[in-house]
Amino acid sequence: MDMTSGNEKQVVSGRKSAASRVLILDAAARLFRDQGYVATTLRQIAETANMKAGSIYYHFNSKEEILDEVLNQGLRLIFDAVKQAVSDAGADASCARQLEAAITTHLQMLLEKSDYTSADIRIYNQLPTGLRARHRRLRREYGEYWDRLLQGGQAAGEIRTDIEIVPLRMLVLGALNWTLEWFNVDKRSVEELAQLACVLVMEGIARRD
Repeated sequence: MDMTSGNEKQVVSGRKSAASRVLILDAAARLFRDQGYVATTLRQIAETANMKAGSIYYHFNSKEEILDEVLNQGLRLIFDAVKQAVSDAGADASCARQLEAAITTHLQMLLEKSDYTSADIRIYNQLPTGLRARHRRLRREYGEYWDRLLQGGQAAGEIRTDIEIVPLRMLVLGALNWTLEWFNVDKRSVEELAQLACVLVMEGIARRD
């Protein structure tokens, strides 16, 4: 006789449903990252998640709904990780130290730790305007967070006052995000790349005698 209560069965069913949802999102994130949104089909997502194509509709109404969740998680993951890394550096940390934490964490999330983040960065600008618009607010907030880091360094005298912050931030984040297209984690560590990026951002390439 099955002694499992109705509530217990609901909990088990809920856990299985949540696990299946994660499998779908994980599979979609990898496929979106590797081959883009348009080229990825629901059937491919289902095959990668090891489930029947029709099962996806139990959790999501469309590929676009899956994409929304992947993009939302991708940027939130990197945003939260960068904020935590900067916080861990300490309230009294220099701008250089805060930027080192932010740059290193941004690259780690992008290149090593999150298919969601790499999918978000790689395909966002390829999407139709309507799709991009739904995620623009969070991306703007992330950019403004970096602006505040750089403005703090400028106020502390660590960054030249003749440099405009917004173009600087766009150049820095643009360069970091582009590493997704050329950096090979099998040939060099992300930490080494982060150290180089920090030197270039804070010290430049000009020779100083």
